[in-house]
Amino acid sequence: MKIIRAKDYADMSRKAANIISAQVIMKPNCVLGLATGGTPVGAYQQLVEWYNKGDIDFSEVTTVNLDEYRGLPKDHPESYWSFMHRHLFDHVNINPARINLPDGTNPDADAACAQYNQIIHSVPETVYDQLEQQMEQEGAHGE
Repeated sequence: MKIIRAKDYADMSRKAANIISAQVIMKPNCVLGLATGGTPVGAYQQLVEWYNKGDIDFSEVTTVNLDEYRGLPKDHPESYWSFMHRHLFDHVNINPARINLPDGTNPDADAACAQYNQIIHSVPETVYDQLEQQMEQEGAHGE
């Protein structure tokens, strides 16, 4: 893991957005594993700003988010689906069919996880390997 130092939140957000935008520019059909919560909001704002200036195109990007609140419908204002749409997806030209978030409404958690695991396995192997590492870190720290 590489640690990138930043002076403050704005600097960190810009650096994170730089990394994401570089990936999208170098590989327009890339798969991005995106996070929710307060930390990435500044990076998402920067990406939206660059998109509005015509500097970045999300039309071929696929996204995979790793979490959702269990029991919340996706259109609930506190769901991660709503969060991602409010902060990024609704402001850029990403194809809605290429946005992937877990289904928090399925009462059968095992089936929902198996279904989402199939989605994760359908992305290119190199991306799956990165997501697998990210999930292991989430599991170790998020339990």
